[in-house]
Amino acid sequence: MSGQVPAVNGEIVAGGIVEQTHQTMKNVIAILEEAGYELKDVVRCGVWLDDPRDFWSFNKVFGEYFSPEHAPARACVQASMMVDCKVEIDCVAYKKK
Repeated sequence: MSGQVPAVNGEIVAGGIVEQTHQTMKNVIAILEEAGYELKDVVRCGVWLDDPRDFWSFNKVFGEYFSPEHAPARACVQASMMVDCKVEIDCVAYKKK
């Protein structure tokens, strides 16, 4: 799945990294479900943070969605965003047929 941002109806949600991470994860979950996948099928995530000082707050929220048994591989980097958001997440999901 390509990068998801904290948008609802094309508008970036207000708030800090916590609120924006929750919305981004809601968007990720919706796309996964539409494709027949679940969070437990995610094997890799790429994360872009606008401000690296947000990492620990982001990481706490991210951990609410992925259990230690199903934690995906993850890379997290700092990047200036093209839109006014604090986080972007892309994912790769896989499940055996």
